[in-house]
Amino acid sequence: MQGRRRRRRRSTSVLETRRQIIFTAQPPTLSSRHDTVRSKSTCRSNKKTQNSALCATRVGIAGAGAVAFGSAARLVQNGHDPMLWSPSGFGTADLLANASVMDASTPKLISTGAIESVFTCRVATSPRQLIDENEVILLALPANGHVDVMDTLAPYIRSDQTIIISSHSSLGALYLGRLLAQRKVQVPIVAWGTTAVTARRTSGVEVQVCTVRTQIDLCTVPESASEHGLELCQSLFGNAFKQRDGILAISLSNLNAQNHLGIVLGNMSRMERGESWSQGLNITPNIGRLLEALDEERLAIADALGVKVRTVREHFSLSFHVPIASVSEMNQQMVQKGNDVNGPATADTRYVTEDVPYGLTLIVKLGDMVGIPALLHESGIRVVSAMYGRDFGKENGLLNALNLTGLTPEDIKEADRTGVLRRTGEDL
Repeated sequence: MQGRRRRRRRSTSVLETRRQIIFTAQPPTLSSRHDTVRSKSTCRSNKKTQNSALCATRVGIAGAGAVAFGSAARLVQNGHDPMLWSPSGFGTADLLANASVMDASTPKLISTGAIESVFTCRVATSPRQLIDENEVILLALPANGHVDVMDTLAPYIRSDQTIIISSHSSLGALYLGRLLAQRKVQVPIVAWGTTAVTARRTSGVEVQVCTVRTQIDLCTVPESASEHGLELCQSLFGNAFKQRDGILAISLSNLNAQNHLGIVLGNMSRMERGESWSQGLNITPNIGRLLEALDEERLAIADALGVKVRTVREHFSLSFHVPIASVSEMNQQMVQKGNDVNGPATADTRYVTEDVPYGLTLIVKLGDMVGIPALLHESGIRVVSAMYGRDFGKENGLLNALNLTGLTPEDIKEADRTGVLRRTGEDL
C-alpha cells in the first residue's frame, strides 16, 4: 500500500505541473544561450563515480519528436543533462514559448508512463549551439531526416565528441563518417539497432514513455572505439546494451520496417479512414505469420553475411517483456498487460514513408549482395509503392548518397574497422 500511495502522489504532482503550463499560439523568439561547454568529465573513466551527479554528461539531441523527448527523460533519470534541437524549429516551439510565459530560464518537459518526471531541459536554437554546448550528440529523428541533419551538423562536429544514432538506418554511420573524413575529422559513431525507449509525444511539452528497452544492439565505428562506445552508452542509458559485430549486424537488427510492413498491409483501410484501432490486437495469426516469414528472410541474409541478430520473437520479448511464443500470441499478451498502442490513423505515417524506403530497401540490397533474394521484402516495397503511386525503392537518401553499386560485404566490414566506406582501391 505504501508503494501505491507514493505512485499516486507522484502522478498528482505531474498533473499539477501540467495544469500550470500555459500554451501560447505564437511563441516569442528567445535569445540563445551560449554557455561554454565544460571540459570532458574525468569521471567517465572512473567507474566507481560514473553514476554520480558530478558526472552528468551534456547530451545534445538532434530531434524533438517522441523518441527525442523520451530519450531526454531517460537521460535525466540517469543523472545527465540533455539539450533538444528541432531541425524545423516547430518541435521545440511550445517548450520555448512556455519557458518565456513562465519566466523560466530553461523549459520544462513532462514525462508520464514508464518514466514519470517533470524536468528542465535545455533547448538549442541552432545546430551550431547543439554541437558547441555538448559532449555527446544523439540523433533521434526519423531516418528520412538523417541526410539533411547529418549534412547540417557535420561542419561543426569536433574530434573530441561522440555521435550516437538512435536508431541506425541504411548505413547512416558510414555516410556521416564520410562527411567528417572530408574535413579530416574522425569521431566514434555509435549505431543502435533500436531506440532506448518507445514513446508517444502527447503535446508540445509532454511525452508518454511506453517502455524502457532492456536490450539494445549497438556497434561503434571505427572498431577501435567499440569499448568506449559501449561504456558511454551504458553510463548514459543504463546496462541495456549488447555489442554486435559491425554495421551489417546493426542494419539487420532493426525490425521496425518488416513488422510495420505487415501491420500496414493488414490495416491500410483503417489507416486511410482515420480509425482508432489497436495495433497489437490486430496482429492476428495471419499477420503474425507474415511477420515471421519476413523474419526468416532477414535471418537468412544475416547468416550469409556471417552476423548474428535477434529474432522477431526475441525482439517482442525483450522490448515488451512478454514470454516467447508466436508473434500473434505475444502481441495478444501485450494487449492483456495494457502495453499496447493505437496503430496509425493516417496513411501518411512513418510506418510507410520512413520504414519502406529506409528499412526494407536495404534488406533487399544486402540480399542481392549475398545472392539471397528477399522476395517478401521486395514484394512489400512494390505493393506499398503501387498503393501510394510512388516508387519508395528510390526514396532512400542515404543509400542514394552512398551508392552501393559495386560494393561488397567485405567493403562494409572494412568500413567498420576504418570508419570510412570505400570500394576496394578507391580513394576518399
